[in-house]
Amino acid sequence: MTIQDTTKRVRVNKQIRISPIRVIAADGAQLGIMEVDAALAQAEEQGLDLVEVAPTARPPVARIMDYGKFKFEQAKMARQAKKKQHVIQLKEVKFRPGISEHDFDTKTRHARKFLGEGNKVKVTLMFRGRQIAHPELGRQVLDRVAQSLADVAKVESEPKFEAKLMIMILAPK
Repeated sequence: MTIQDTTKRVRVNKQIRISPIRVIAADGAQLGIMEVDAALAQAEEQGLDLVEVAPTARPPVARIMDYGKFKFEQAKMARQAKKKQHVIQLKEVKFRPGISEHDFDTKTRHARKFLGEGNKVKVTLMFRGRQIAHPELGRQVLDRVAQSLADVAKVESEPKFEAKLMIMILAPK
């Protein structure tokens, strides 16, 4: 889990070696620049930890805080962010050059549903045998698909050949 990876790099208490450091109190007040030992003594006196918050700054910045609570809050924020994100998937709908009207309608309905869910749709047109000699027929089918889904989708990549397939990608508007 990435939550633990981000907190591993934070130095706490005795792990802070660079001295002097800029110290911030638990209430957010600046305590100034002091030696690590003095800052650690102040943190222990309050029953808290000394946590390095900006290791790249000169001098490094450390804050007196409850490290367990800090880790918990970071994990909680990461969970919230993960819950709100929507991963766009690439769904595929396959057609043939001589597709019947009913099959065409059914497959475009599926593509419309995928686009409505916020996913991208890869429209694949498969050629078999001698059909490859007439790529214009396949292009007509793909153009028809793009035209029938024009109200909910935009063409992200124009139809292009890959071996015996013609591929077009549609993205939701």
